[in-house]
Amino acid sequence: MKEYILAMTTCPESISQELARILVEKQVCACVNIVPNIISTYHWKNELVTDAESILIIKTEAGFEERLENTIIENHPYEVPEFIVLDIRTGSKNYLDWISASLSMS
Repeated sequence: MKEYILAMTTCPESISQELARILVEKQVCACVNIVPNIISTYHWKNELVTDAESILIIKTEAGFEERLENTIIENHPYEVPEFIVLDIRTGSKNYLDWISASLSMS
């Protein structure tokens, strides 16, 4: 039985659509939802930073996790991009089948 994951990354709003397009075009995921207009506050290099960002919610198979992460790292402007993965415990069979059909092993 295939396993599925939901991955998340944040990025500047200015590149969110381009990054989502790259991930789907490279077929390392089936779908990316872009949630715009989030505000992130964090420590970076000994400074408190607040940035406007988008969060990308990415659906794929667990077997694509490493390729997905590498594609994000290669195309992300941050020195340390967020990459968090959650297991999808269950879902609509038709939707999960669609995720699988949207991916490419090459």
